[in-house]
Amino acid sequence: MNEQEQRSILTLSLMAAFADGDKDESERGEIKRIADSLAGEGTLDIASLYQDVLLRRVALADVAQSLSSPESRQLAYEMAVCVCDVDDVQSEAERVFLASLRGALGLSTQQVQVHTENAEAIAAIPVSAMAAGATSTMSDGELDKTILNASILNGALELLPESLATMAIIPLQMKLVYRVGKSYGFELDRGHIKDFLATAGVGLTSQFLEQAGRKLLGGLLGAIGGRLLGGVGRQALSSGMSFASTYALGHVAKRYYAGGRVLSTRMLREAFDGVLDEAKGMRAQYLPQMLEKARTLNVTQILDTVRNG
Repeated sequence: MNEQEQRSILTLSLMAAFADGDKDESERGEIKRIADSLAGEGTLDIASLYQDVLLRRVALADVAQSLSSPESRQLAYEMAVCVCDVDDVQSEAERVFLASLRGALGLSTQQVQVHTENAEAIAAIPVSAMAAGATSTMSDGELDKTILNASILNGALELLPESLATMAIIPLQMKLVYRVGKSYGFELDRGHIKDFLATAGVGLTSQFLEQAGRKLLGGLLGAIGGRLLGGVGRQALSSGMSFASTYALGHVAKRYYAGGRVLSTRMLREAFDGVLDEAKGMRAQYLPQMLEKARTLNVTQILDTVRNG
């Protein structure tokens, strides 16, 4: 995939992020931060792409027209669908945007139907259903094991080339927070968990854009027909942030709910940042387990994991 195709796909993903007009200032700030950070991943000026989209200096039809290969058009649409679904089921404005994008890319409904249905299915699952059958109260050791296992699973998903695998990381993080809260007697809903993630500094749309953007710029996203890429060296291009962020969310949630939800916003963010730094240093230790887990996963198993817990 050439640089122009990467630029166009990222531009369309950013347009999808703002399609519903419902991003608050904190999420906008996180998306800008991600755009700035991704600028260091290659030669693209992604910060300027963000400004072009935000100020509506680019037209959807013009960007779509610059994608010449069937593979790049399909990938652009799949990423846009995941961006729209990652924080909730599609709004009417997002459905209108995606219909316009599909037409501009020259894709038929049949070409995108399976991916769209899978993404919508993930977005529609209540967090309580994701954690159905989970033990209500876990010991300290059981919680630690649950957090580590969830971190390894999400680290494995980050290594897969499917955009749907990247999208699945976020509902699995939400499921983990739900399980931790439930273990301490709190029955959480999606709104509360989204607020918890946002307070810790984990935006839903921005996290997907960061992970998928790094895969795209590294030539990993959509590669080799959706199979796991061969060779540890190639996979080391992945940032490992999903392992670290999941681990940090789990342990900060444990601290937060064990203490009766009394941490202030500042304390919660500082706690998350501290555990995140610790978890980044653990990635190499658990990379072999992530690689082994990734080799066993396919799209069907990803959906089952999110649905069934």
